[in-house]
Order: sequence, then structure tokens, then C-alpha cells
Amino acid sequence: MNSWFAKGAVLAGCAAMIAIRAPHGRRSRSVKVISSRKGPLEVALLTLAWLGFFIPLLWTLRGAFAFAEYPLHPVPYVAGVLGLALGLWLFRRSHADLGKNWSITLQVREGHTLVSEGIYRRIRHPMYLALLLYSFGQALVLPNWVAGPTYLVAMGLLFALRVGPEERMMLDEFGKDYEAYMARTKRLVPGVW
Repeated sequence: MNSWFAKGAVLAGCAAMIAIRAPHGRRSRSVKVISSRKGPLEVALLTLAWLGFFIPLLWTLRGAFAFAEYPLHPVPYVAGVLGLALGLWLFRRSHADLGKNWSITLQVREGHTLVSEGIYRRIRHPMYLALLLYSFGQALVLPNWVAGPTYLVAMGLLFALRVGPEERMMLDEFGKDYEAYMARTKRLVPGVW
């Protein structure tokens, strides 16, 4: 298969992700922050996430990391496109269900509410699941040993190191309501984990 298929999928996925997130980012900046847990670890994780997002774009637009390319095969490509599509759908749905409660970092904003409806009814962290699905799809679509898995590694670290502090923040903010929510939902996979 031609790598142009991979480049097209990566560019379309990145454009869709930006289009989904941009209006929520604009709205988020207009709502006053009540408390923030943006420490050095959070800054490092966000920086890593941005690097993980842009490195595949460098491969796509500039041919970076050409030394690490391998042939693109149809089966992983199709599986990757499905992962990208499912990840983007869940990403859009997560943002829509969170509404004005969304923030790119660990913050509680004015009027913040506990969202437990929509996709959040069964999964506590659907946006992390969306990012993991998307990045796994991108790793399959992008035939490069460096650029392909970069976003997956970044999202794996983001999830592993951020979900605990995020849940503590939510417990501090919503107390027993969040405890009850945790008891009836799973982190990423409904009914499993």
C-alpha cells in the first residue's frame, strides 16, 4: 500500500481532532477557574501530549523519521482507520457531554458540575479512552516505528500518571457524589475496568 493513504488518514484525523476540540477550548477559556492542580507533572504531561500529537504530523508533512519506515499493509491500515474513527466519535461525544465542565488541564471552573449522563453514565474517563483508541489507530495507520507509536506512548503515560490526581480532584470537589459515581462506573471499559 502507498504511504499516501497513511498520510491522508493522519491528516484527516488530526484535523478532525482540532475541529472537535477548538470550540470547547474557546468556551473553556471564558469560564473562570476556581481551583487548579496544574503542577510540574501536569505541565510535563501536557507537553508530552503535544509532542506526541505533532510528531506524526512532522512525518506526514515533512517526511521526518524516514529511516524508521516500513511497508504499509491493508489489514493494520483498516484496523487503524477504525480505531481513529471510533476514537474521534468518542472524543466528540465526551466533549459534548462535558460541555462547559471540560478543561485541558486539571481545573475546576465556575459552575462546575459532576457529569454522569451520556457517555459518562457508564465510563468515568471516556475522553482518555477516546485518546487511547485514536492513538492506537494512528500507530496502526502510520507505517513508521518512531512517528507511529509516539502519540500512543504519550497518551498511555498521560492516562497512567494523570487519572489518579484527576480522581482525587473530583473527590475533593464532589465528595460522596463522586464516590457513588466511582462505585457505579468503570474507568475505561464498561463493566470491566
